[in-house]
Amino acid sequence: MGSTSSKKSDKKLRHYVNWFEIPALNLRRAVSFYNHIYDIEMETTESPAYAMAFFPADNGIGGAVVMGEGCVPSEVGPLVYLNGGKDLSPVLNRVEEAGGRIVMPKTLIDEDSGYFALFIDSEGNRLALHSKS
Repeated sequence: MGSTSSKKSDKKLRHYVNWFEIPALNLRRAVSFYNHIYDIEMETTESPAYAMAFFPADNGIGGAVVMGEGCVPSEVGPLVYLNGGKDLSPVLNRVEEAGGRIVMPKTLIDEDSGYFALFIDSEGNRLALHSKS
């Protein structure tokens, strides 16, 4: 049985996100959107009830676009900040031509934190981009 002690762990987590999933209603359209804005090729696996397309990640945090029961795109709820690289502008500049919508343009957080922008993807999900410059 677990302890109810409020003693803090001596170990600190390095990352608080291990994996993310972005829901889609149309996997092909969503994969095309992310392939275009990031200039990547996502690997896709499909079963009769569920499909996933993986963001390439050799190390670090990975994620996928997912389609299936319970995968419902939304403009509300948790907000995932995707890596915009050194400068998020090139990725953000491809959002609208890929079928998305920019909600907030590149905006300075502060000199130490960098910049962010908000967008709606091809499926209706609200997401953010972050970069240091």
